[in-house]
Amino acid sequence: MTNIETLALDPAVVDALAAVSTATLTTVLLKHGLRNVWMRGTRPLAQGQPRRVGRAFTLRFVPAREDLATPAAWASPISTRAAIEAMPVGCIAVVGAMGVADAGIYGDILCARMQKRDVAGLVTDGVMRDLAGVRATGLPIWCRGAAAPPSVAGLTFVGWQEPIDCGGVAVFPNDVVVADDDGAVLIPAGMLEEVVQAALTQERLETWIMGEVEAGSALPGLYPPNEQNQARFASWAASRA
Repeated sequence: MTNIETLALDPAVVDALAAVSTATLTTVLLKHGLRNVWMRGTRPLAQGQPRRVGRAFTLRFVPAREDLATPAAWASPISTRAAIEAMPVGCIAVVGAMGVADAGIYGDILCARMQKRDVAGLVTDGVMRDLAGVRATGLPIWCRGAAAPPSVAGLTFVGWQEPIDCGGVAVFPNDVVVADDDGAVLIPAGMLEEVVQAALTQERLETWIMGEVEAGSALPGLYPPNEQNQARFASWAASRA
């Protein structure tokens, strides 16, 4: 476990990214040279979950080892319970569970505590347990699915706020995560400002293109826009500034 303070995310950034789809973000990040940013296996647990934006608060599991992965470990100072108490308001808990699908990392009680602490959401490449109770907590969750056995049946929890692998993506504390119906996408902390600006521009461009498509325009030269359509878009955007 590393003692890393989770930096508060500017509410203006949260509001801006809440209006940008993860599909748009992957396109923007691709243009910035990043291809591997979508966390595999992170599907919304419930229909109609709101898009969530927050700093990554990371948690890491490794394979189960019989002397460590026991119910007694739940009372250890290094436990999922202790990690929850370190989560700041507005963070997104990102849990690296190696894609293990037969041991639920969290259940209803832990999710209820996270909801009480105003954690924005939970993203994991693992699975949940106590599914009905978890859904009842209202905590937005992105995961691989559900399994009845507890985490110690297949995993050992080893710490929080350190670099992890979640769904094949390297996630560092304080990176920014956006999650919606298409899954969870990572924005490196050092690229946040430029990605936000580019994403807002891309979202506006796609809104304009959709309007053109609905008006009957053909796609060649429109999507992506050629020089003429770039000028038309710029005029449209300026009229709404």
